Amino acid sequence: MTMNKKGKILIVDDIARNLQIIGNILNPEGYQIYATLSGKQALNVLKQKDIDLVLLDISMPEMDGYETITHIKQDKDIANVPVIFVTARSQSEDIIKGFQHGAVDFITKPFNATELLQRVATHVKIKHQQKVIEQKNKELEEVNATKDKFFSLIAHDLKNPFTTILGFTNLLISNLDTYDETKIKHFLSLIENSTKNTHKLLENLLQWSRSQTGNIKFEPQTISLKHILQEVVMIVEPQANKKEISIKSEAPEELQFEGDLNMINTIVRNLLSNALKFTNRNGSIYLKANKENESVVISIEDTGVGMSQQKCETLFEIHKKTSTLGTENEKGTGLGLILCKEFVEKHKGTIKVESTLNIGSKFTVTLPEHQKLA
Repeated sequence: MTMNKKGKILIVDDIARNLQIIGNILNPEGYQIYATLSGKQALNVLKQKDIDLVLLDISMPEMDGYETITHIKQDKDIANVPVIFVTARSQSEDIIKGFQHGAVDFITKPFNATELLQRVATHVKIKHQQKVIEQKNKELEEVNATKDKFFSLIAHDLKNPFTTILGFTNLLISNLDTYDETKIKHFLSLIENSTKNTHKLLENLLQWSRSQTGNIKFEPQTISLKHILQEVVMIVEPQANKKEISIKSEAPEELQFEGDLNMINTIVRNLLSNALKFTNRNGSIYLKANKENESVVISIEDTGVGMSQQKCETLFEIHKKTSTLGTENEKGTGLGLILCKEFVEKHKGTIKVESTLNIGSKFTVTLPEHQKLA
């Protein structure tokens, strides 16, 4: 059996000599050959191997070629595999019957080796082109679904905060002379919070859209994890203080690794913001970074509301994303977690979540210690 250079061919014939003859013609051309003596065996091979073309005899005991191709076409997993009948039957009714059962071509025994090679090459090429088209269609469907989700996020999640900002602004302008200082400060605080949330959402939207179009360069450098954790904690400290949430951060002073600074900052910031959003007042969050073998591990654990197992399984899937309010009605899209996953994967790393309802969640990011430096 040769290595798979051109394609995988399954030959089905109850006479071993016929299998050998066809195999000897195809093998030197670089095809990977599979051979079976019955239709039942052929069906098993088709289910196990990614076959590109079947050369099928008609006159076989137990299960003939017509019955075999019927089983092939009824199985959605193998129905698209092209079948050429190779048979001594040459009557027009046999040929018509073969095409009616789904065959793509007919080769009559005794056959010419050159003709066999040409017909096989043609149908293998068509099969490979179909695979390429199917893959491209799948990619286009994913792109369109992603685009639809992106526009949905813009339409819904950007519209709402702007509506809030405009509403409170108009309210203040209309009643500035009658509202006291306390009421004015209250409305200004609401406007400020809405503006901050909108800014955060815009940052994530822009980063995510750039990552989808390949416009974010991966630029690894040697960075200190302790410094990153301290920096991000400092950024979210005002938000934590408002909810009276304590944040503890632990990382060895000497812990360094190779990564993209902007991406790592985004990962830690979004995971920490997510923990703050779903942790109740007076709760706590614990950040930890350490080295394990040839990897660095970053974990963010909270005493928040937790999630169901079902929610955990779809947390990083944009097509199943739904906006969830935080413990104090903080708004968000979940897009930050999508960004985290994409940026982690750019580092050839992994991200996982463990969570228990009403107890809390723990996100763990594992990254290789070394990257290909720019």
